[in-house]
Amino acid sequence: MANAGAVARLLARRAVTLVGVLLALSIIAFALIHLAEGDIVRNLIGNRKATPETVAAIRAKYNLDLPVWRQYLAWLVGVVQGDWGTSVRTGAPVGDMIAARLPLTAGLIGLAAVLACGIGVPLGVMAAKREGRALDRAIVTGSVVGVSSPPVAVALVLIYVFGVALGVMPMYGAGRGGWDTLRHLVLPAAALAIGVGASIVKITRTAVLGELAGDYVVFARARSLPERAINRSILSGAAPPIWTSAGLVVAGLVGGSVLVETTFALPGMGVLLTDSIHFKDVPVVQAVTLLVATAIAATTFLVDAIVVLTDPRHSLAEP
Repeated sequence: MANAGAVARLLARRAVTLVGVLLALSIIAFALIHLAEGDIVRNLIGNRKATPETVAAIRAKYNLDLPVWRQYLAWLVGVVQGDWGTSVRTGAPVGDMIAARLPLTAGLIGLAAVLACGIGVPLGVMAAKREGRALDRAIVTGSVVGVSSPPVAVALVLIYVFGVALGVMPMYGAGRGGWDTLRHLVLPAAALAIGVGASIVKITRTAVLGELAGDYVVFARARSLPERAINRSILSGAAPPIWTSAGLVVAGLVGGSVLVETTFALPGMGVLLTDSIHFKDVPVVQAVTLLVATAIAATTFLVDAIVVLTDPRHSLAEP
């Protein structure tokens, strides 16, 4: 019970930290409208002519006639209630625009994460168990190349090889739904997963090598315990650092998806963000920026929670 209480207190502290991080991120996202170059109202109006009455109406609509701190509170209350504002470019609710594009981006990131972890962890384990051999050197070399390859460059290579040269995979667009959409997501997900998967290979290899050097492995083999049981113990011991590092790396998929979506012309959150920046659609930029940052922060918290719950020893190290 005492250990359960320590775990609960640790998770509560992490949750409070998450709330603080989210508040800081909300301030940064809100500040975008004030950090934009030029007059705020002119940025919202764009190149359209505006009368003094129009300017006053826009200032009232976006609470620009209020003190900055009240503008922030009004915006934050709206965000918490699900009101992300209205797009300057289309006039549509920002929440509806995000809801229409979020499933595609979530599917892309989810598929990329499955590919990266599903391939990276087994390869890392294989490399560690064959340290110094040809297979280990080949896997390590491949992981170095993968980590060094920008997702956009990988995307262009995949498009040329599988789309142009072989003609077996679609090169752009989101498809017509179902299996067709999944086929359209394979190459973008692979472009994202290669770099992340290579990082996971190196993380897993290092963690497993540390466990293989442990005294309990030598003792278990000296007692002729089954290799399967020894492997389970090794993976159990290596799991926390793999979970932590891989979770943080996978969180980077959220940011990397922006350029990949643009390269493959996927109508997801990345394209929405780039288009909104180009047209100075500040409410959309604010909403997408906050949503992406929140997703990364929430992923980090979730990984911490999983590590603490699966390996309560971490709670004992907390002050």
